[in-house]
Amino acid sequence: MELRSLKGFVMVAEELHFGRAAERLHMAQPQLSQQIKALEKELHVKLFERNTRSVTLTEAGEAFLDPARTVLIDAELAMRAAIMGRAGIVGRIKVGYAGASSREALPILARAVRAEQPGIELVLLGQIYGGAAVRKVVSGELDIGFARFPITNEGVSTHIYEYERLVVALPSDHRLANEASIDLRDLAEDRFVSFPGTLGSTIRDATVHLALQAGFVPRILQEAPDSYTILGLVAAGVGVTITASSVQHVNFPGLVYKEIRGKVPHLAAALVWRQGDNARDLQAVLNIVRRTMPQPLAVPDYIIH
Repeated sequence: MELRSLKGFVMVAEELHFGRAAERLHMAQPQLSQQIKALEKELHVKLFERNTRSVTLTEAGEAFLDPARTVLIDAELAMRAAIMGRAGIVGRIKVGYAGASSREALPILARAVRAEQPGIELVLLGQIYGGAAVRKVVSGELDIGFARFPITNEGVSTHIYEYERLVVALPSDHRLANEASIDLRDLAEDRFVSFPGTLGSTIRDATVHLALQAGFVPRILQEAPDSYTILGLVAAGVGVTITASSVQHVNFPGLVYKEIRGKVPHLAAALVWRQGDNARDLQAVLNIVRRTMPQPLAVPDYIIH
């Protein structure tokens, strides 16, 4: 069984289209089709159901997919290990992230790892919110996750790298748009736009927490999967939102940001990983984290725990 056959199988399984898979592999479609047929003959199973309209995995194909991916990953690691030699650290670290808290930190980390540990591949997995990232770290699906406090899961270690202010985003024609700062009690009757409640968003949780402290339950009438979409909806007049200061670089027409009056709430942005995980590749990345993303010296007065 050749690696190129496994790579062809995985590509077709991901695309479920022979033409697109062939394009990604920079090869002719008939050549890829022959490669898959040869693999099926070698395995004595049918991996795909295909007709003129669709391509689907058979039960055998579904069972074969994860092991095939694992073989390809291991082969790539072996190749990099040979190139790096005995002294180099070789590995593959899966990093989960989502949203504004990782916007500046993630490129810094990725560049530093490439420069200092070229044998370590960072696999960057997006749209994984803070709460979900922590759960995936605990389960072993991720090695490192970008998250925000509060973090209540046991079995994880944390490194705080930033404290983010919470601010209010309003449509520019909102009745409070000309105020210097916002008393959250004045938003009790407003419609809110926020992240889905089922995806583990700490911003969503903080919104509910702050509203309850102000004496009301927020009317979250519209949900969206990311900060950019949420802020676009606010700019369109759909509602208001509470968000992190790290998104204030987004300046849609019709959108204004306002500070929260009184004691300003902050969220601690952090990286999380499994306690007791002493893998060389993970520890090498964490050493880079501690140097390039140091913990802030100043701690805000009001942190949502």
